[in-house]
Amino acid sequence: MATETAAAQVTRLDLRERRRSLIFYPLGLAVYALIIVALYPTFKDDSGLASLSEDNSTLMALFGASGSLTSPVGWVNANLYTNFVPLIILLVTIGYGASALAGQNENGILGLIATLPVSRAQLVVAKIAAMGTLAVPVSAATFVCVLVGRSFELPIGIGALIGVTVAIVLLGLVFGVLSLAVGAATGSRGSALGITAALATACYLISSLAPAITWVHQIRFVSPFWWATGAGQLGTGVGLGDFAALVGTILVLIAVAIAAARRMDIR
Repeated sequence: MATETAAAQVTRLDLRERRRSLIFYPLGLAVYALIIVALYPTFKDDSGLASLSEDNSTLMALFGASGSLTSPVGWVNANLYTNFVPLIILLVTIGYGASALAGQNENGILGLIATLPVSRAQLVVAKIAAMGTLAVPVSAATFVCVLVGRSFELPIGIGALIGVTVAIVLLGLVFGVLSLAVGAATGSRGSALGITAALATACYLISSLAPAITWVHQIRFVSPFWWATGAGQLGTGVGLGDFAALVGTILVLIAVAIAAARRMDIR
């Protein structure tokens, strides 16, 4: 019981340190999402916008837009779910992951935390619990605003919307836990940020360009972005295979992070 309490204290401490992220990121994204859904009736019959998405498919794909921008799913995907929402969640999770072990070790904070009766494995799990708590409000705020969008002629299916909401949280955890693992392995917050951001960018480009470039389409399944939003899940729903790939990747990365944490020189 004492160890569990210590792990919970680690989670609460980190959440207290990042309480502004729990408030301002979801609030800012909610305002943006409300603007997007409120603007849809103005653009839904815009033939020029529809033509732009049809005539410039590669350019649109680069920004995560697939299909017609004037359709409800195309509009929400292009403006929220294939780019902006994942970006904000990744800012939260990758930034926290890099700081959770490597950053706190560089600052001398982790040494104090390590004096608590908590094992390295429990320490990693406590950090990931905080990471998940930081990621959920951003995705949940977007979900609520898009749901409100049904009053603005945006009839997005609730089941698919719930699935994508959960999938984007899992996407954030994939790269957040990767950042934590790299930080534990290298002992460097900067390396964790740089390596993870580079991999996330590459995966985003693979997912977004897959519909437009043949050779990229052939390797699309290596991208967590494809599993979460890239295959049109907002319209068709997130499949069990997509969820399994995301959860399986997270579990593997957690094991790697725990192994790296056990070898860390905490000071």
